[in-house]
Amino acid sequence: MVEIKTESELAMMREAGRVVANTLHAVKEAAAIGVSLRELDEVAAHVISEAGAKPSFLHYQPRSAPTPYPNVLCASVNDVVVHGIPTAYRIQDGDLVSIDCGAILDGWNGDAAISFVVGNADPADLALIAATERALAAGIAAAQPGAKLGDISSAIGAAGRAEGHGMLDDHGGHGIGRAMHEDPHLPNEGRAGRGMRLKPGLALAIEPMLTRGGDAYRYAEDGWSILTADGSRAAHVEHTIAITEDGPRVLTVR
Repeated sequence: MVEIKTESELAMMREAGRVVANTLHAVKEAAAIGVSLRELDEVAAHVISEAGAKPSFLHYQPRSAPTPYPNVLCASVNDVVVHGIPTAYRIQDGDLVSIDCGAILDGWNGDAAISFVVGNADPADLALIAATERALAAGIAAAQPGAKLGDISSAIGAAGRAEGHGMLDDHGGHGIGRAMHEDPHLPNEGRAGRGMRLKPGLALAIEPMLTRGGDAYRYAEDGWSILTADGSRAAHVEHTIAITEDGPRVLTVR
């Protein structure tokens, strides 16, 4: 069931989104050559706790997952697209790192992701991240009251494919609110003019995922991490937004 939020509920989601944004900022600041992914997870846990919030991801287990998620962050490096589990792996020069974070504050969820390169960057990686950010911006711009869900999907897909990047099959964003994942599912590609009409009060997590190779993917042995099938690098960015009478409102900013 799709839930429409009131202005006061969106205001509470905005505060949860602020916690997420502050956490992502702190994690990016801490990311450096030689720092482990587990250490970044500890940074996130501290920031979320200090804000009086709880991590959305820790112990989360959807039907498709073999085990509860064991960490606060998803930390995906290079060919890991999403859902990378923070381990003792230490960041190396030139690594492309994607960090996904969720937080719950007063019963409301925020969810966002960033991608960046640590150290000396391959220009192709920077181009990939920039393209993914443009796809997110296009999706947000299409999230207008009275538009259709497919308008967002179409905008993301068109921007994502414009420079020949791959996009994960069958993945996309989602509704969000009291639960981290709510209806509707929001594909990262689709046809404009299709799907449900966007009403003020609808909250969505928009999250394009682009690769430097193809669309196919595989799961790691941990049952969570999703990797590109061809070993190409990937980027993932995300914001939680609300549909309002005045247009889209980004909730996961500082």
